[in-house]
Amino acid sequence: MLRSMTGFGRGEAQYLERRFTVEIKAVNHRYREVVLRLPRYMAVLEDRVRKCVQEYVNRGRVDVYCLVEEGEKQGHTVKVDKTLAVAYYKAMNEIKDHLGLSDEIKMEHVLSQPGVFMVDESGGDPEEWWPAIERALHEACRGLVAMREIEGAALRADLAERVTRLATLVEAISVRVPGMVQNYQVRLHRRIEELTREPIVDPARLAQEVAFFAERVDVSEELVRLLSHLAQLRGMLEANEAVGRKLDFLIQEIIREVNTVGSKAQDEFIAGLVVDFKSELEKARELVQNIE
Repeated sequence: MLRSMTGFGRGEAQYLERRFTVEIKAVNHRYREVVLRLPRYMAVLEDRVRKCVQEYVNRGRVDVYCLVEEGEKQGHTVKVDKTLAVAYYKAMNEIKDHLGLSDEIKMEHVLSQPGVFMVDESGGDPEEWWPAIERALHEACRGLVAMREIEGAALRADLAERVTRLATLVEAISVRVPGMVQNYQVRLHRRIEELTREPIVDPARLAQEVAFFAERVDVSEELVRLLSHLAQLRGMLEANEAVGRKLDFLIQEIIREVNTVGSKAQDEFIAGLVVDFKSELEKARELVQNIE
């Protein structure tokens, strides 16, 4: 099933006095990028969290947030880095002696330095919490995938309509091409008569010029490839895998083909059809940018 790259998921789980809440937000990205925003004391779980998310996501930037709510019985532990405190005190004395100061170094001077006090926010072992965090993580990922699939279904319907319109424009160009050569022959004949003021034109020479023109403006191969690419695009919309990159590549191929048609075909009506095609294709390309 086609999936969008944007979405949101949320999961919760309880372990003893703690409640874990995992929220996942995904947006467009050319590749897969998983950004973890976990409490520092949960760094040991980062690899497992990332692997779990990667099981659900093939493409897009995914931000993972984890909130830990402590129960009433839980508390934080404050630790003192005694070695660092002593080092601060000695450094302060050295500066005092070097500058010849008489100020007294008080306890608050040392205790106010960064790193002397450390707060142990975890109050437990993250390894013991992992089963609960994993449950919340899977729940959030499933919610994310569900939202992506809903948006993906809407994208698929929109893209299918646009592919149909693009195919219709290609058919209209194909119908116009034979008349383009005939119109050129008539215009050339009239132009020669205007320049020479003679109604007689060498038929062989005229046929040769028309043949050169027909070869120069022949877009039959480009039109065949356009229809083939559109058929491939329509088939990819039914795929049960991540096809965003393939669709993006295919759109680029279609752009190249239609640009060639526009540059080779010397016909105002075809030029207008090419402009309509490009406008519709650009809308399709914007949709493809959001497909996983």
